[in-house]
Amino acid sequence: MNESYTIHTRSAEETKEVAERLGALLEPNDLLTLEGDLGTGKTTFTKGLGSGLGITRTISSPTFTIVKEYEGRMPLYHLDVYRLEDSDEDIGFDEYFEGEGVCVVEWAQYIEDYLPKERLDIHLFYNGEDHRTIQLTPRGERYERLCKELVK
Repeated sequence: MNESYTIHTRSAEETKEVAERLGALLEPNDLLTLEGDLGTGKTTFTKGLGSGLGITRTISSPTFTIVKEYEGRMPLYHLDVYRLEDSDEDIGFDEYFEGEGVCVVEWAQYIEDYLPKERLDIHLFYNGEDHRTIQLTPRGERYERLCKELVK
């Protein structure tokens, strides 16, 4: 059983700051899954990751494109696989998962069979107004260390 780490934030800015700290710790080939209901702050979180990766371009949800790529100190591949729910289509996930950048996958449960076992699963929960709970579940030693560094 994987231990989870929990962080509570009280504003969109705090949520973004947590993600920015995480982004600064990320290395090439890191994979994050991002779950949460509509409006829980997945795009806000990804914007924070981008800041931590030195990305200056505006990050937006890739809902209609499946993958958006951004350049910073390393590439950020932002995937939204919601539209692949009832599909067996592999859009070349390995190229992203094994590439030189960081992957963030929204709605990852729809492509579970393609996901590497080692990754960081992040779930955002809405707690009213701007309050969020960020639950981090590391899968593998690298991500365990990442979580411990983030929450200390």
